[in-house]
Amino acid sequence: MTKEELNRLGKTLWDIADQLRGAMNPDDFRDHMLSFLFLRYLSDNYEAAAKKELGRDYPAPKDGDKRTPLAIRYKENAGDIADFEKQMRLKVHYVIEPPYLWSSIAEMARTQHGDLLDTLWKGFKYIEEKSFESTFQGLFSEINLHSEKLGKTPKARNDKLCTIIQKIAEGIAQFSTSTDILGDAYEYLIGQFAAGSQWTKLKRTTTT
Repeated sequence: MTKEELNRLGKTLWDIADQLRGAMNPDDFRDHMLSFLFLRYLSDNYEAAAKKELGRDYPAPKDGDKRTPLAIRYKENAGDIADFEKQMRLKVHYVIEPPYLWSSIAEMARTQHGDLLDTLWKGFKYIEEKSFESTFQGLFSEINLHSEKLGKTPKARNDKLCTIIQKIAEGIAQFSTSTDILGDAYEYLIGQFAAGSQWTKLKRTTTT
C-alpha cells in the first residue's frame, strides 16, 4: 500500500468516524469497525475462492437481483451444498453461508432491513463456532450487538446498526481487502481510537 493510498484510507475511516461520532464512543466504534472490516475481508476472500472453485457454475445475478451469487447457488443447488462446503473447507479452511457474507449484510443495511441485527449476530456466531472447528473462536467477542449503547430497544439497535454499516460499507467500498490494507486499517484505528483522545479533540473541533 502506497503512502497516498494509506492517507486516503485514513481520511475515509476518519470521515466515517466524524459522521458517526454521536452514535457511539471511540472504543465501541473501533471494535465495530474492526469487526466489520474483518468480516468484509473474510467474505471477499471466500467469495473469490468460491468463484474460482465453481468456475462456469458460479452464478451471475440478473439485473435487479440483489442476492449474492452464492445465495443464488445455494437456492438453485440445495442438494450440492454439503459437498461444496466440504470442498471450501479444504481450499480456504472456512465457510461463510450466503446470508452472513458482508455483501448480504451491507445490502440489508442499505435497505434498513428489520432483521439485520439478528442476522449479523447469527453470522458472527456461525463464523466463530461452525465455520471451521475452533479457528475463529472468539473472533467477534469485542462487539456486543445487544448493548444498550446502540439503543434501548432491539428496533433502535437494529436501526443504529443499519446506519453504521451503511456508512462503513460506502466508505470502504473503494478499497481492496488485501491483508496489507486490512493490517493498515487495523493499525490506523487502534492508533486513533484506543485512547479516545483524538475522538474528544474531533468533537471539540467540530462543535466550535
